[in-house]
Amino acid sequence: MAEVQTVTGTIDSSNFGKTLVHEHIFVLSEEMRQNYDSTWDEEAKIADAVAKLNDLKDAGIDTIFDPTVVGLGRYIPRVAKVAEQTDLNIVVATGLYTYTDLPHRFDIRGPGLLIDEPEPLVGLFVSDIVDGIAGTGVKAAFLKCAIEEPGLTTGVERAMRAVGQASAQTGAPITVHTNPHTESGLVAQRVLKEEGADLSKVVIGHSGDSTDLDYLMKVADNGSFLGMDRFGLDVYLPTQQRIDTIVELVRRGYAEKITLAHDASCYIDYLSQEEKTEIQPNWHYRHIPDDVIPTLLKRGVSEDDIDTMLVKNPRRYFE
Repeated sequence: MAEVQTVTGTIDSSNFGKTLVHEHIFVLSEEMRQNYDSTWDEEAKIADAVAKLNDLKDAGIDTIFDPTVVGLGRYIPRVAKVAEQTDLNIVVATGLYTYTDLPHRFDIRGPGLLIDEPEPLVGLFVSDIVDGIAGTGVKAAFLKCAIEEPGLTTGVERAMRAVGQASAQTGAPITVHTNPHTESGLVAQRVLKEEGADLSKVVIGHSGDSTDLDYLMKVADNGSFLGMDRFGLDVYLPTQQRIDTIVELVRRGYAEKITLAHDASCYIDYLSQEEKTEIQPNWHYRHIPDDVIPTLLKRGVSEDDIDTMLVKNPRRYFE
């Protein structure tokens, strides 16, 4: 058991219940919203998020981990207003989301740069975990970084190493956005391990976009969890193939290395609601409880294996 910070306070990990480990509430380009979105209605968006999360709670999910960090429009006061109106546990992250470069303020600040100082990102991440985020009193409980098709660019590497160092200092676990088709999960594991991170406390996110069992087993054998966390995003891989992969991994004894989620959100400004419904009709919070779990059970995955993926593994991530 471990004490874990949620948006509304500390809970014991034994009280997580069924957990989706990679879900967003709001994904926004905040500067675009502030300058170009005259239709934004703050209270309506909050009310809509509350309704969707309460509906997810009604579907039997008790906790979500929200890895919305800088680069994805993190704004904790908005999330806090949502959390106050739902019984669903919301666990938030710190870190930085980029595929290439860091925010420009870090172009001159850091080791060997114009303002030559220890990596400032580490201090920011540790402060979010220890002191809280932006004066809200809400503390981050885990860390997030990303590595995509461009690979280990200078900015991506700095962010990833800072996340690894912050994890080593605080014990907070890590989620990494990866592109499994470039086997970037293995790169992330190498870099994080070099910085002292415990790979057993790392989710290699978006592993579920791949059917390459050899790659997935390498990642799991290195100690990390496989984030099978994009159910409903059929544009990357259809649901049936995602299920086939999990069934085979469970058959091979990897249930204790699998976590589940959709990478969905209450609101994302990349797509209009109409476009989202037309292009990805199953990309919503209820796809796993309503469709995926029943199909896994029909395919021979046991109730105990489902409990391992939805309950035990998210707990072990923190414990």
